[in-house]
Amino acid sequence: MRGADEISRGLAPARAARAIAPGERIHVVGAAGAGASAAALLAHEAGGAVDGCDPGAPSPYTAALEIRGIVVAGEHRAAHVIHGMPARLAVTKALTSVQPDHPELQAARGGGVPVEAWQQVVADAAVNQGGRLVAVAGTHGKSTSSGWLVHVLVEAGRDPAAFVGALLPASLSGGIPATARWGTGNVFVVEADEYAGNFDAYRPGLAVVLNAEWDHPDVFADEAAVVDAFEAWLRTEPAGERRAVIHAGDRGGAELAGRLADWGERVVTVSPTLGGGGVRYALDGELLRLEGLPGVPHPLQTSLRLAGQHNAANAACVATAAALLGLGGDEIAAGLASFDGVGRRLEIKGEAAGVLIIDDYGHHPTAIRATIAAVRQRYPGRNLWVAHEPLTYHRAAAMLDELAGALASADHVVIADIWAGRDPDTSVTSAVELAARVAGVSGQDVAASGSPEATAEHLAERVRPGDVVLAMGGGRSYVIAEHLLALLEQRGAG
Repeated sequence: MRGADEISRGLAPARAARAIAPGERIHVVGAAGAGASAAALLAHEAGGAVDGCDPGAPSPYTAALEIRGIVVAGEHRAAHVIHGMPARLAVTKALTSVQPDHPELQAARGGGVPVEAWQQVVADAAVNQGGRLVAVAGTHGKSTSSGWLVHVLVEAGRDPAAFVGALLPASLSGGIPATARWGTGNVFVVEADEYAGNFDAYRPGLAVVLNAEWDHPDVFADEAAVVDAFEAWLRTEPAGERRAVIHAGDRGGAELAGRLADWGERVVTVSPTLGGGGVRYALDGELLRLEGLPGVPHPLQTSLRLAGQHNAANAACVATAAALLGLGGDEIAAGLASFDGVGRRLEIKGEAAGVLIIDDYGHHPTAIRATIAAVRQRYPGRNLWVAHEPLTYHRAAAMLDELAGALASADHVVIADIWAGRDPDTSVTSAVELAARVAGVSGQDVAASGSPEATAEHLAERVRPGDVVLAMGGGRSYVIAEHLLALLEQRGAG
């Protein structure tokens, strides 16, 4: 375990946000990523002079940059910093720990250019926008819930700004799918990630904590350490007027709410049992019932398009935040009912040759279990394949048995190559080992199928009409769904 301090080495510490100056040049390293692209977009909208670089460009996130004239170079070069010295360099923390000799980082340090986490740029852009900062945090469900809150606010005419860690539909993000939205309303929603203190730059007026479970074993020793991090973040000054919505139906969330007992009514708990205090919810099929929403005198009942108990919890937390932001019961119910989700969260990619293909970012055992259960709820009786790309070697090694147990709840499983991401050590486990563990639990014949492209080809030879394929993971797992759909469409055309 490296710990947050080691991972953040070389970065300027998080600070209170300040407005981006007109024309301030900000260079974003890794601008083809979900979060860094949002930082570039928001800094641009705030009046900054923004450019970036990323060997991964183009990506699903760079089209929104291109249409706004934000140039993203396809390679990292010291010249990006030396020529036309930027006011600051924005990066992901993983880069500073995995590549400390990165040419642009070295050039920035040599030229006295501050190197900051891209989250600091997002926080600063929020100052320019001027709305109340609302941060949506938790081990799981952040992107869905932050996108859902943005949708509810837009439908109610509140025109929020936002950063969401998944692609928002074009209807919410200015005509082209993007991970950021600029609005003139009085709310700025951000997805706040606990990894290595990524959320430290955000000092929200309202925080939503969906859950707090052990993840990121390179940073957190156990679940208690995760809860410690959430508590420290919530208590960051100025905390005196901060309010928090906490899902107490989650074990870590309940622990966190208990630790914040001294906040009194500034904490609103959300729990999956009707009756009692706080906000309560229950799901019956597609109908969600809510009681105790602040300022909403009557219980609400609304339908949900997103399946699963985990999405009922997400919806209840979103509804509670919306109520605290002054929305009425009818506005909340309508916004919850009309939300179709964000990119890569139970996203239906298409159906070809009678096979339905779904793409999802789930990579933690809890998220995998919940997502598989949601698919079975939505498509009962259909044969379910799960193609999983594990996200980072250290997570896969630490959670092998938990991952195997979660994946074994599918009818058929294939394991793609592990996406290394920020991992410096790729020797601690393998896709073959995880496949063997799943086979040991389920009794299935589980293949380690290779690259995302090879995994799609493996599936195309085996799926049959009526099957559902759920491609899951971080990294390049979205390629599995896209390539499989193309292969099956070719089969149908032939």
